[in-house]
This record gives sequence, structure tokens and C-alpha cells, in this order.
Amino acid sequence: MNNINWYPGHMAKTKRQLEEQIRRVDLVIELCDARLPFSSRNPDLNRLIGHKKRVLFLNKADLADPGMSQQWLRFFRDRGTEAALIQAKAFRVKEILGILESQTREAVEKAAAKGVRKTVRMMVVGVPNVGKSTFINRLHGGTIAKTGDRPGVTKANQWIKISDWLELLDTPGMLWPRLDDQLAARRLCYLGTVKDDVLDLDDLALSLLNDLAETVPDRVCERFRVEDPSLRGLELMEAVCRGRGFLVRGGEYDYERCCSVVLDEFRGGKLGRITLERPEERTHGDEKEQAGAGAGAADL
Repeated sequence: MNNINWYPGHMAKTKRQLEEQIRRVDLVIELCDARLPFSSRNPDLNRLIGHKKRVLFLNKADLADPGMSQQWLRFFRDRGTEAALIQAKAFRVKEILGILESQTREAVEKAAAKGVRKTVRMMVVGVPNVGKSTFINRLHGGTIAKTGDRPGVTKANQWIKISDWLELLDTPGMLWPRLDDQLAARRLCYLGTVKDDVLDLDDLALSLLNDLAETVPDRVCERFRVEDPSLRGLELMEAVCRGRGFLVRGGEYDYERCCSVVLDEFRGGKLGRITLERPEERTHGDEKEQAGAGAGAADL
């Protein structure tokens, strides 16, 4: 698959905006995708956030492998980061608010000691299409942030009042800025983080099939009716075409339909709950979390 290099000008602008807005908030709420807990996080956030408190929510947990999600929660907890599994459309609001309140209690108490009733300000950050607007709407209790199943729906910053004591800043998705880790970049594309119209979808679907065949071969065989789990590359795609009947006149393989179905069914969770990354595979030096952020793990 060709290298993925997609970092448009508006992402650079978003990065500058984030640097400005972070100074104004008490807590950073970071969302990542539970299927890619490493690749769907932006490494620049560690530097941008500095010593600000942060809570990490692994969203779309209903699509991720439960056992692997628990391993990732322990990974983040061991590094001092408050983390929880959520489904942005269905989490328990009261429990999420409890986590946010606990992380900002010190700032509220300091203000109260000075006779000030503090309004806590938080910002929600994450790569495109990770579910930030859905999360905010759920927390707010109504539709106030624009949502969509494609990246780039949120175009500008907006403050949203959640309660008497809490305001949230919704920000545009901030894509991985370097894309120098091509495995991470490719996997982000599987999830729709990068717009499909700038990608070679044939190559992407073929790469996804190979990845799935390595990670969950039994599910690939079952879902796509493939008899030989050792197949890779074009032979694997052709086996999927035969198994699912993706054929055109003359018995030729309908590669276009095959690629579309493979991507859609993976993104929709039809192959089951899959996590493509393990903590031990994706750990490196710049994954160190910010000290003092608080430790914990929950499934909300």
C-alpha cells in the first residue's frame, strides 16, 4: 500500500487553536478509539497539554475486544492516566460527570476558599471521527454539537454549557500530525479517520483483509466464507469474492464491491469485537503519560 501523507492546512490551524485554548481550560477530555488505543491518539497532545489534568475515554468500546480493552486500561492506569471505556451514544452521564468532577475538585475547592464559585471549563479533543460531538451531545442531553459518520464534521470551536458548574469546548478533530508510522496511519484509515476520497480504497481494503487475517483469522473465514486461513493478498481477496458471490458477468471478480463491503462491515462491527493493537506492540518512548493525572479504570 502506498504511503499515507495527509495533513492539510486546516489541521495545522487547528493545532495552533488548540495551543491557545488549552490555556483556558481546567481539564482536557481526550477521546480515542478503543479498537486502536495507540494509533488513534495524537502524540502532540502530551506536549500541548503539559501538566494540565487529562481524562482519557476509549470510545466505541462496544466494537473492541473486551479482554484487550481491559489490558489497555491497565496500561494507561499504570502510567497515571484516568481512563474509562465508553460508548459515546450510551454511556451513563452521571458516572462520567462524577469522573470529571473528581478530576477538577481541587481547582473548585481552591476557588471556593477565595469566595469564588468556579465554573469549570473543559475541552474535548481527539482525531477526526472518534465521536467527540456524539459524546458532547450525550453529556449535554440533546443535540447541540454536529455529528456525522465522516471526519471533519466539526469545523470550529464552540463552548457548550453542560451544567451550572461545567462548560465544554468542542474542537475540530486533530489528525495524527506526522503519519510517519505507516502502520498507525493505515489503521486509522480503516476506521474512517481519513476521508475515503483521498485514499486508494482497493489497497486499503486489501491491507485490512491481511491485518484481519493475522489478528482474527477464524472470523475472516466465517464472515467471508474463506476456506483457507493462510491466504493473503490478492488470493485472499479473490477467496472473499468467491465466498460472498462478488462476481460480475463472465465470472470475473467484483473487486470494487468486495473492497466496499470489507471496509463497511469492519467499520460496522459485523466481524465482531476486534482490537487491532496490543499494548506491548505499540509502546515506545513518547507514550509516557503526564504524571499526576490520577489513575483509574472503569467501563461506563
